[in-house]
Amino acid sequence: MTKLKIKTGDTVKVIAGDQRGAEGKVLKILRSDNKVIVEGINMIKKHMKPSAQSPQGGIIEKEAPIHISNLSLLTSKGDTTRVGYKMEGDKKVRIAKKTNEVI
Repeated sequence: MTKLKIKTGDTVKVIAGDQRGAEGKVLKILRSDNKVIVEGINMIKKHMKPSAQSPQGGIIEKEAPIHISNLSLLTSKGDTTRVGYKMEGDKKVRIAKKTNEVI
């Protein structure tokens, strides 16, 4: 299993695919598939049968997973950057490669 450099709660930008240029917050990480669910990105329509939870049923919109290679982390200034690591004392921290600031 590979080390994923994007964490839940990070703000990311889509750099490839139909949603290119869109930004959102990471909601969930699917480590086994190397995919991420991002808020408001890659929306799909799902047909739901009536059930106890949703007695009405109908069509709902939800986020579908997007591959992690199609995402880039955003810095606090709004620039895309790659992620690196460095040791601060005895703690390992993530840094933005462009600006060397701690994420």
